[in-house]
Amino acid sequence: AGREKTAMVRSSLLALGLFILLGLVVSAKGRSDDNKKKMNFIIFNPDEMRAESLGCYGHPVSKTPNLDAFAGQASRFEQCHTTYTVCSQSRSSFMTGWYPHVRGHRTLWYLLHDDEPNLLRYLKKDGYTVKWWGKNDLLAPDAFNASVESAVQLGGSQNGPNAFDFGEAGYYSFLNKPFTGDNNTCGDYRNVKAAIDFLDSKPSEPFMIYLPLTKPHPPYSAPEPFYSSIDPSTLDLRPWNLTGKPDYHDLIRSYRNLTSLDEDFFKKLQAVYLGSISYSDHLFGLLMKALEDSGFADSTTVLVFADHGDYAGDYGLVEKWPSGLEDVLTRVPLLIRTPGGATNNVVKEQVQHMDIVATVLSLANISAEHTHFSKDLTHLLHGADGDMDRVVFSEGGYGTNEPLDFEGYGCLNSTGSGGMCNKKQIYYPKGMQQQEKPLSVCRAVSIRTQTYKLVMRSDPEDPDHHSELYDLAKDPRQLNNVYGKAEYADVQTKLKAQLLIWYIQTSDVVPFNHDPRGYFPAPQKNESFYLMKAGFPIVSELDADVIWHQH
Repeated sequence: AGREKTAMVRSSLLALGLFILLGLVVSAKGRSDDNKKKMNFIIFNPDEMRAESLGCYGHPVSKTPNLDAFAGQASRFEQCHTTYTVCSQSRSSFMTGWYPHVRGHRTLWYLLHDDEPNLLRYLKKDGYTVKWWGKNDLLAPDAFNASVESAVQLGGSQNGPNAFDFGEAGYYSFLNKPFTGDNNTCGDYRNVKAAIDFLDSKPSEPFMIYLPLTKPHPPYSAPEPFYSSIDPSTLDLRPWNLTGKPDYHDLIRSYRNLTSLDEDFFKKLQAVYLGSISYSDHLFGLLMKALEDSGFADSTTVLVFADHGDYAGDYGLVEKWPSGLEDVLTRVPLLIRTPGGATNNVVKEQVQHMDIVATVLSLANISAEHTHFSKDLTHLLHGADGDMDRVVFSEGGYGTNEPLDFEGYGCLNSTGSGGMCNKKQIYYPKGMQQQEKPLSVCRAVSIRTQTYKLVMRSDPEDPDHHSELYDLAKDPRQLNNVYGKAEYADVQTKLKAQLLIWYIQTSDVVPFNHDPRGYFPAPQKNESFYLMKAGFPIVSELDADVIWHQH
């Protein structure tokens, strides 16, 4: 009986050992499978690059060979639109999946804080090495530790001097002379080179490289040969002095002293803008070569998109405008190459640039822990058909009831400081226009279908201020404003109703965490004494707790 019992014990121990060993093997395999699922990411994020100005989006003379070649290896989204046409507001949106109105991210100076979600933070929490080289229009100081391992903007000029003297027409146009220094000292080059050096160092995976670069943001300038690479005479600009356009069109030209400049000038300006895009394309090519050489290309998803577009001389305008919502400002490139994804894939569905939140989280196998309005595009990356009925939305502008939102605040009464209050500063006219003509930058919202685009502008001082409606089938360049025309009344009414529904459904979000109702901190010693001294009636210890915290 003793021997039988010993044998049974040995048999049980052997079975237990085999079970534990099997568990370890399965666990190790599970960890191995998990590691295989960890995709690397690179976000190449040029500033103010509009989609229509790239060769792969059909521009007839733009020189973007590296982006064009990449589009052939990737998915190109034909109609990707930003949610806001200014830097900080756009970035807070594409890193959270929130429209700017959800949390009040309407100004240049309200960035994402530690109590708000962001895509980089999700990745870092999941074990990613998150590296950032480039400008910061995204995170407030308290958000960095939880979001990135390191973040730096390597400086360096990449613009030549102003092409005009102060007082000359054109001085405020942003058109500069070419940069004549060493290209390797340019800020964008230095930031891209830092990312290349990181790849060359064979870092551990998974990693995220975030490159929020400066170009082709004005001033319109670039190093040679990019600056002079486009012949201005080959360009076809949208005309100005159009009827039915919002008031800010004429006001921008007036405040910036552009009214005497002719079409040849604006063609030159746009040619330099395209040259600046060619410079960004060159940097992208360097980055992609380094990715291939590093051996990480087969495990890395690369995303290319901009925060918003630029007028670049179209409509006789320069730069952008906070309540401007034409396609030249809202439509941005979106190119995504993911391992195993479709190649030379053109997606016709309208999408938003903030869709990268849901898409990257899906590719990284991370569950969202906040409510957002980003759409997962992974099925489209593999060639699936899109939703041709999807509509997209953009916002802009400021309310006269919130004067702190406006650029140039304080310049009129001498309480403001900084470059915008200096008449020689290139942004001085922009601040002055917003301060002296605030309705020209009032709140705006747009809804875009495949066939129509409605832009509503409203303010407490004017509930319907220079709104716009375009028939995109007949007028794709948005030259003829048909807002208020009888033949478009039904379309206008339907689009306004859709805007109302959208605002109702996206007006706010509730955090996932629940707070305990009825909770009070533990009573402090002698608190009843302090309450009585302060004149509060004490009925019971429970009342004391409640009253103390009200006090």
